[in-house]
Amino acid sequence: MWRRVYLFLALVRLYFALSPSYIHPDEHFQGPEVIAGDIFDWRITKTWEFTSAAPIRSVFPLWAAYGIPMHLVRWIMPGAESPSPMLVFYSLRILFFLISFVLEDWAIQELIASPRGRRISLLLLASSYVTWTYQTHTFSNSIETIGVAWSLVLIRRISSSKDAAWLSSAALGFIVIFSIFNRITFPAFLLLPGLTLIPHFLRHPTTVIPLVVFGLGATGLAIYLDTVYYSSSLAPSLYALFSHPLSHPLVITPLNNLLYNSKSSNLSLHGLHPRYTHILINLPQLLGPALISLFTSWTWPLQLPLLSAVSGIAVLSIFQHQEARFLVPLVPLLLSSISLPKNIILQRLWIVIWVMFNVVYGALMGIFHQGGVVPVQLHMGNVTNAANAVWWKTYQPPTWLLGEPSKNGNIPQLLTTDLMGAKISVLVNTLQPLAQCDTGEQQANNYLVAPLSAIDLDVFALGTNKSLPFWLKKEWEYRNHFNMDDMDFADDGFLPTIERVVGRRGLGVWRVVRTDCPERDDRKLN
Repeated sequence: MWRRVYLFLALVRLYFALSPSYIHPDEHFQGPEVIAGDIFDWRITKTWEFTSAAPIRSVFPLWAAYGIPMHLVRWIMPGAESPSPMLVFYSLRILFFLISFVLEDWAIQELIASPRGRRISLLLLASSYVTWTYQTHTFSNSIETIGVAWSLVLIRRISSSKDAAWLSSAALGFIVIFSIFNRITFPAFLLLPGLTLIPHFLRHPTTVIPLVVFGLGATGLAIYLDTVYYSSSLAPSLYALFSHPLSHPLVITPLNNLLYNSKSSNLSLHGLHPRYTHILINLPQLLGPALISLFTSWTWPLQLPLLSAVSGIAVLSIFQHQEARFLVPLVPLLLSSISLPKNIILQRLWIVIWVMFNVVYGALMGIFHQGGVVPVQLHMGNVTNAANAVWWKTYQPPTWLLGEPSKNGNIPQLLTTDLMGAKISVLVNTLQPLAQCDTGEQQANNYLVAPLSAIDLDVFALGTNKSLPFWLKKEWEYRNHFNMDDMDFADDGFLPTIERVVGRRGLGVWRVVRTDCPERDDRKLN
């Protein structure tokens, strides 16, 4: 029975992997956005992490996680033209689904010794909305989750081995360095579990050799790739790096990342949170009722997954910039550490609450949360004669999804303006110069992309007020879109806000048309 449930939940995970929700800009701009520009020569937007004098993002894990799959897609596609961004987008989503389904679940099976505990842990993991959504999106946190899980597996293999576990030690050295260059937060999850290796290293000192050799090899490779990638001149050779180090300074991205995040002034640019945010807000948001069961399931001494979770929460809570996705690697570890209530009635009640919690959060984060940004951007990439697209009250649209060549000769490219949550007056002033007459002929058109719930646009969408500088003619819409940043409970009230955001859900594309143009017979009001 449990196997059928598990396979059904795998299909649910695949469904959410193929749903184009948009949880956070970093799932695009810290990975696919950058690599797609290098491989397909598409026009992209590089964030400050890649363009600053001391870049903090390594391309070493990015090329492994995104570059290799993109090259495979390009190799499989016939012809010399680049594949469509839609194909690349869904290929990456399917890949991350497979990585989660195979590697994450496999690691949990190895970490749990009891067959019954293994079944419960797999079902909890497979039914968690975090697995459905965060783990199937192209986050660096998703990659970090796999790195943490398999590092714990290797630590257990090494510590329980009676012989010198050279192969596991070598694999651990490589995975640790790969994961550190992926996210600087990774060592926090291994701080306490790593101490369990000390007795084995004392019994078998030679086990340290492959750990160090493969760790140093991965470090050297990552530093070399980053130095070459960020070099402003011709790519230096290995000989040039070692013979003329002053001419080619090494780029050590984890060090740059650590130095940047050690300054509170830098963290304040991204938002400062109380140090209890992870424990009191983010963990309940990720685990729901499982958090209550966790406190009733602790046994001493702590098992390796729970030891890693405690280590990670303790270290990450020191830093005041705290987002829920930073704790994603903890979710499989904590879910594998809980026990269900023994009372059958309480157990069934717990399961009902658990299912309801994950269905609600799964639908919210996996379907509706900024769900129209990706489909609309893919649509805009196929709109002919589109000159300008002004985005308002949405997450930043990923440029790579347009699939436009970085150098397009004399052919004009679509100029994207991201107004974020600007006031309506700023939007009007931006759109007014872009308004054109609706002649019905081939012309370069300008568009507005905004949530359907933005009631400030209603007066412009009517098209009947001649005193307005322009009107908005709806061209396209995508309904599965919630704008969670457009909730104003203080001014509008709770129920009216929910009715507006949910009842008028969707993301629309309007053509900006002047109001002082001659009337046309086929003009429709929207």
